[in-house]
Amino acid sequence: MKSLYVTGYRPHELGIFNDKHPGVAIIKTAIENQLRTLVEDGLEWVVISGQQGVETWAAQVVLHLKEDYPALKYSIITPFLEQEKNWNEHKQETYMHIVNQADFVTAVTKRPYEAPWQFIEKDKFIIANTDAALLVYDEENEGSPKYVHRLIQKYKEQHEEYELLIINAYDLQTVAEEMQRGDEW
Repeated sequence: MKSLYVTGYRPHELGIFNDKHPGVAIIKTAIENQLRTLVEDGLEWVVISGQQGVETWAAQVVLHLKEDYPALKYSIITPFLEQEKNWNEHKQETYMHIVNQADFVTAVTKRPYEAPWQFIEKDKFIIANTDAALLVYDEENEGSPKYVHRLIQKYKEQHEEYELLIINAYDLQTVAEEMQRGDEW
């Protein structure tokens, strides 16, 4: 596996309304644990679309991992131009930081937002151009990740080699307990 699409929940879907929420560290640690294993197995690219929440946190994890794995790269493939235009100033600053650090940035549709189809096309494009996906998703709390989960399942019907990795609520609970005990490395 050379490339991995990382996506999942938006912060508000998890009841997270600021960067200091303890859930952020738990999710970032779970992503980091998974990425470290994958990098050791040959992962070269992490692909996100730059959405707030799991994707932004994944980019921050990759930036941290680059200290140990300088060859690791990440790209941001947005659904449309200026996706951050209506975000508040803090969210725009966070987004611009990850954009400026990215190894590659582009938009699937080379125009501003028009309609929800742009999100679907972005997911289809990224899935078709990666080897696997890491989804922070729990079927008991579907939220927006259910849509990309369905697209991946449909894609896997024609492309059995495509791998789907999921970090679910149980995995996050395990990471939280390890962090409480001080087991994280």
